[in-house]
Amino acid sequence: MKLLGRNHIIISIITFAILFFMNYLGNEEADKLQRALMTASAGVIGLTIGLFILNKGKDDKNPPQNFD
Repeated sequence: MKLLGRNHIIISIITFAILFFMNYLGNEEADKLQRALMTASAGVIGLTIGLFILNKGKDDKNPPQNFD
């Protein structure tokens, strides 16, 4: 999957929506909106970092030799 491509943006929006609604609806604290926004944003940022690391070595022409 291309980083910041069309598929990545769609998956990020779905991830944000799921995390936001799970935290917003399941929280009874006074600051539930702020917590839900922070958790959903952190989830999307984590997804982006994970995809960046995954795609970093995807087209490597010189992989490490004798890697076990």
